[in-house]
Amino acid sequence: MAAERISMRTIREVLRLKWEKGLSIKKISQSCKIARSTITDYLSRAKRAGVTWPLSPELDDSRLEALLYPARPADGQDKRAMPAMEYIRGELARKSVTLRILWLEYRQANPDGYQYSQFCLLYRQWAAKLDVCLRRTHRAGEKLFVDFAGQTIPVMGPVSGKAHDANLFIAVLGASNYTFAWALHSQDLWDWVDAHRRAFQFFGGVPEIVVPDNLRGGVTKPCYYEPDINPTYLEMARRYGTVVIPARVRRPKDKAKVESAVLVAERWIPAALRNHTFFSLAEVNTAVAEKLAEMNGRLFQKMNATRRSRLAS
Repeated sequence: MAAERISMRTIREVLRLKWEKGLSIKKISQSCKIARSTITDYLSRAKRAGVTWPLSPELDDSRLEALLYPARPADGQDKRAMPAMEYIRGELARKSVTLRILWLEYRQANPDGYQYSQFCLLYRQWAAKLDVCLRRTHRAGEKLFVDFAGQTIPVMGPVSGKAHDANLFIAVLGASNYTFAWALHSQDLWDWVDAHRRAFQFFGGVPEIVVPDNLRGGVTKPCYYEPDINPTYLEMARRYGTVVIPARVRRPKDKAKVESAVLVAERWIPAALRNHTFFSLAEVNTAVAEKLAEMNGRLFQKMNATRRSRLAS
């Protein structure tokens, strides 16, 4: 108790020297024999608490201490409410929306809320816990990532009885992770272009940018700086009013979205259909569409949302 009273007497003296005598922090430090940082802390606390000089006679040491050092909320209590992290992420996917804009809106509704740096830190800590395919922020309608899955689906010939492999085309929207899949006979140029046409129909629109993984059907000459786009593929992009920008060589972040989508699609489609026997590509695509609907309606492991709900938001 004695130590506490001495501390409060020191604080009172700091306030007197600063507000009544107008001394500098350096001179107060020399007079009270305490660090300048401690004096700055005392003055900041007094300002936040609305303490003025001269102190009210009713403001005894215990009341002054309660003002300057308010009790912290118990563990589990919400100190300063943050917006829902999923809401922030969804808003960032909209055109021209930034964390600063969202923070300004937050502070307008919560004047005593977090400062900008802490607001950003809390959001980024939450975002870092998401799966890698969800961490990067993409604008809605900006990018469509496309590739073929490594796993194929066997189709039995109705006459020969021999199986041939159907290739699975995957397209995933950057902002929502909403995914399209379509089984094709091959990975040649015509099937590649046809798969894009079907994807655009499925999504109900065309993205600003299509990002392929330097597939030979679409990119004739992979190059770090200026990959050559197949003329037919380029003509398709022009016709639909989009742009093809292949993923850069040795830049895994460029294709993390589609690679993750391919892994998820392989688990939900070829793996789930492994015990089925198909006799035509049409049968395969009917089954693929059913599994695809399940996948797009499934909750993310670390978000209370689905691919379909994120597309609609």
